[in-house]
Formats: sequence, C-alpha cells, structure tokens
Amino acid sequence: MSHHLQFLRAFIRNSGQVGAIAPSSPELAALMTDWLDWDKLQCVVEYGSGTGVFTEAIAARLHEGTRFFAVERDPQLAEISRQRCPEVDVYEDCVSRVPAICRDLGIDRVDAVICGLPWAAFPPELQDQLLAAMFEVLPPGGKFATFAYWQGLLLPAGQRFRKFLKANFSSVEYSPTAWRNLPPAFVYRCVR
Repeated sequence: MSHHLQFLRAFIRNSGQVGAIAPSSPELAALMTDWLDWDKLQCVVEYGSGTGVFTEAIAARLHEGTRFFAVERDPQLAEISRQRCPEVDVYEDCVSRVPAICRDLGIDRVDAVICGLPWAAFPPELQDQLLAAMFEVLPPGGKFATFAYWQGLLLPAGQRFRKFLKANFSSVEYSPTAWRNLPPAFVYRCVR
C-alpha cells in the first residue's frame, strides 16, 4: 500500500490528529528545515512524523553528535517513519510527553522543534497545553517551525493561530510558499 493511501487512511481514522489528506512535499520539508543553522543544533525533536517526509529531511541535515528523535501518535504512521528512516528513534506517543521523553534520554534542552502536527486545528486549550510542555525543553532562543495552508489563514482558527504564535514567540517569520505541496503551504519560522 502506498504511503499516500496509508496517510489518507490515517486522516480518515483520526482527522483530529492528522490534519492533511496527503503527506507533505519534499519542497515543504526543505522550507521547514533549511532556515536552521544545523552547525549549532545539539538536539532536534520532530512533532508528528507522519510518513517521515520531514524526518528524512532532518536526518539528512544532522551533524555528528546532534541528537534527534521524532514523536508520532498514530501507530501505522510511526511504523512508516521507522521504515523510511531506520536510524531515527520514532516514539509512538503524544508530544505532550516530550519533556518526559527528554528526561528519560538525559536531554535537558532542545534547540529546535520541527512540527508536522495540525497545530492550528487544535482547540486553544490543547495549543496552550502543548506549548507549555514544549517550553519545558525549548529555551529562549530555541526554534520552532510549523506549517500552514494559505487558505487556512482566511478561517478564524488560522487567524487565531497566527496571533497565538506572535503572542508566544519573540520572532515569527514566514517562508516562501511551497506551491507543489497539496495544498500549497508556507512555514511559520519562530524563535522563542
């Protein structure tokens, strides 16, 4: 079964956790990762690895000694990520548990979080909960990247999410558009 079909099935199974009908494009993966200074990153975490598109892009940019793990809640998608990137630890868990995972691994800080979750679709209470958990391990100066679909900015949830980012990060920038993504998307590049 193709990764696209498995991703679509995951979306149908749980559209509250899987926010797209197709995996992200390599073009979007590059926009999510290219802005980071990989020479300076000591620990990177991926939220929502999905089929491993971002996972693969991150793994290709890692320097020796940089720690990296991914978290994916959906069991089938976690397995696809593991098959695609066998060198990466993919935890089948909720990202709210990232601080506990970091403690278990002896990691006291994360330099960057690459997020493939449908964060803007989450209710404000869940956004606040996940942000509080992330800020336990992402210090001031830490980087956070998440993407959005252009048409989503017209919706109240998309506008609320943009305000949420600007209220919680010292810097929020927008990437160029990934036109070959389905649907076209851009990346919020945030610094705590």
